[in-house]
Amino acid sequence: GGATAVTVVCAALAAYPLSRHPAGWGRPYLLTILFTTCLPITAMMVPVYGLFVQVELIDTLYGTGLFLAASQLPFSIWLMKNFMDSVPMTLEEAAWTDGASGAQTLLRVVLPLMGPGLTVVTIYTFIQLWGNFFVPFMLILSPELLPASVSIFTFFGNYGSVVYGQLAAFSMLYSAPVLALYLLIARRLGGGFALGGSVKG
Repeated sequence: GGATAVTVVCAALAAYPLSRHPAGWGRPYLLTILFTTCLPITAMMVPVYGLFVQVELIDTLYGTGLFLAASQLPFSIWLMKNFMDSVPMTLEEAAWTDGASGAQTLLRVVLPLMGPGLTVVTIYTFIQLWGNFFVPFMLILSPELLPASVSIFTFFGNYGSVVYGQLAAFSMLYSAPVLALYLLIARRLGGGFALGGSVKG
């Protein structure tokens, strides 16, 4: 949850200037961001593990959360920018005329109007981070700190023995947060970007 919050906030702050202030370097920068999502996480784990040991972030939840947020940030920026492009600039110009600052325009005009897009980014980010097995498996050493995506692996015993009853019960609990998050904000997905008529008059 913390990694999801960090990712969504940073993605919104990064996507806003890319969407509202297009420049010659904007498209190459976005393509570079998208290219970073193609890097396999396994190729980065060796230097990341060495870095975490040096800065004493190994076996910490907040350190692992920061790396998970950083790994998910490029695609979230790309998604957020595309959703932000659909918000008309005239609404921001009206807010600026009334004396709103750039930060106030982003928080009170742009983000509320792109609520469905913000919801999509949040759900997608949470699902990707919640189901990530490899990163916490490598960066967290203490068994009591392991997230559910790694703890579920302990139900698979040696020599093909599987504790099916406990595995089934844990699987239900493991899927509950994702379902709860979707049910809480699913109503915002049905309305779409209800911007029709927002720029009339």
